[in-house]
Amino acid sequence: MSQHCCELHGIVNKMTRHHFPFEDNLIPKNGVYLLFETGEYGHGADRIVRVGTHTGHNQLRSRLKQHFVQENKDRSIFRKNIGRCLLNRDKDPYASVWELDFTTREAKLLIMVI
Repeated sequence: MSQHCCELHGIVNKMTRHHFPFEDNLIPKNGVYLLFETGEYGHGADRIVRVGTHTGHNQLRSRLKQHFVQENKDRSIFRKNIGRCLLNRDKDPYASVWELDFTTREAKLLIMVI
């Protein structure tokens, strides 16, 4: 696995980088994104700290803006899937709570009441 991870980091680190705020016309409308964190290194290159995609046609630009403007960790599908896998692997009863959508306005109001 380490060899594949090293190869992936090598390939990705040679690709064009975009920084926020970005020009919309330079970002594809659809795709997968990889994010780096300044000062994070792995496999002899800048370390990938987040991998994600978007829902809906032509929503990549919007999704990227969510990361930098709204910074809502609960909107991360990648995070949700990793958590789901770990909880299910361990047969953790919290898995049923993990499936709840806390990103809606109603859910946030409910949490504030509890």
